[in-house]
Amino acid sequence: MKTLGIILIVVGILMFVFTNINFTTEKKVVDLGPVEINKKEDKSIAWPVWAGGVAVIAGVVLIIADKRKAS
Repeated sequence: MKTLGIILIVVGILMFVFTNINFTTEKKVVDLGPVEINKKEDKSIAWPVWAGGVAVIAGVVLIIADKRKAS
């Protein structure tokens, strides 16, 4: 439980710092033998800032629950 809590805290902090991920995909449009036409598309994955806060809080709760269970 402690390890999962630490992972959630780290992921939550990263979600605060990086609010989205941008990447480029390449899609084949036309393929006529030796001639090939490709299209590059920019894509983005975004998440709300509050999701990072929820992850941090859940991690802290897991660590506290683990400490109470151990004592």
